[in-house]
Amino acid sequence: MTFTRKRSEAIFEETKKLFPGGVHSPVRAFNSVQGAPVFIDRGEGSKIYDIDGNTYIDFCNSWGPLILGHKHPDVIDKVIKTINKGLTFGTPHELSYELGKTIIDHHRYIDMIRFVSSGTEAVMSAIRLARGVTGRNKIIKFEGCYHGHADSLLVKAGSGLATLGTSTSAGIPEAFIAETIVLPLADPELLVEAVQKYKDDLAAIIIEPVPANNGLLLQDAEYLQLMRDLCTQYGVMLIWDEVISGFRLGFEGAAGHYQIQPDIMTYGKIVGGGMPVGAYAASREIMSHVAPVGDVYQAGTLSANPVSMAAGLATLQVCLEEGFYHNMEKKTMDFTNRLQDALDQKEVPAHIQTIGSIFWIAFSKGRVQKSSDIDPASMEHYKRLHLHLLENGVYFGPSGYEVGFVSAAHTKDDLDAVIEVVNSL
Repeated sequence: MTFTRKRSEAIFEETKKLFPGGVHSPVRAFNSVQGAPVFIDRGEGSKIYDIDGNTYIDFCNSWGPLILGHKHPDVIDKVIKTINKGLTFGTPHELSYELGKTIIDHHRYIDMIRFVSSGTEAVMSAIRLARGVTGRNKIIKFEGCYHGHADSLLVKAGSGLATLGTSTSAGIPEAFIAETIVLPLADPELLVEAVQKYKDDLAAIIIEPVPANNGLLLQDAEYLQLMRDLCTQYGVMLIWDEVISGFRLGFEGAAGHYQIQPDIMTYGKIVGGGMPVGAYAASREIMSHVAPVGDVYQAGTLSANPVSMAAGLATLQVCLEEGFYHNMEKKTMDFTNRLQDALDQKEVPAHIQTIGSIFWIAFSKGRVQKSSDIDPASMEHYKRLHLHLLENGVYFGPSGYEVGFVSAAHTKDDLDAVIEVVNSL
């Protein structure tokens, strides 16, 4: 079947009359790649199917949560059984207990958890909690890490090092920005300088321990440990945003991978099995500050809704099966090694960075650890690659800054087919 986007193009023109940019999240508009976005009709296993009849091997996986692939039978069965009982009640129910217990019983870095409805909400709540525990105001974040669209986090680096940041969005008061210090990644000297400078009013350092929203900017374990040590020394809360890495690198996420104990962790993506969900978790002592037992307020009508809890529980039960994460990592490593070889054969200037079942194609000659090391002009390589892949039945995220995800549903035949497509560049 010849690739076409006629129906997607037509409906996209109509949606632009209804929604800003025709979409409900900016990257979906395909502004960073070529052509109109493809409108997906359904998914199954490793594949998605659009309204024009095209089939794609999917490496977006709804931006990560579908670690089992689309329509996994255990997840669908659990969700349908739950839906048949009702969608939401705004009351306690047993599924949230079962999911929470499953997580805590198999995660040595967590004593208590609170479910919310998105990763952004989880991070907002974690920062409020850190401020409530410490009685301080300022936070440190890092250029190249994304923590959702909360006002105080849509901030980029200012004109000087270890300075307050500037807004990346209209509509954010300067007073909010003034409480956020933005640092480059992979700069231990500057980290020490900033913590010492702001220590008296520094509530938290927040980082993606596996930065995966602006490329895959893998940090050294020693740098993450330095952060932990500084937070301990100065009474600062260390927040690890594991919305992407949580339950993706292993059941204990980056905390388990690096064997470092953050003070507060945030989750999303996989913990809801593809349904809207988020969570923040910490020690019993820290979580005792959260209402109704503490004075840090947070609430949500759809928090821990039964459908999301059902999807998350079914997903994590599969993830706990023996050898699951080992097999995922091996599959990803084998695939990305072959993908690197194929790109090298085609003389595409690319370097693939990977951890667990996450990968990213960096159009550079070596390791990239900072967002400033990404040449915007290199994204022209990705635009050409993305179009070639799309037209030949492979779906990568519509931006060269986005990472790819391998799922348990990807077969050897799927991965072989991708290599063949790259070989046909």
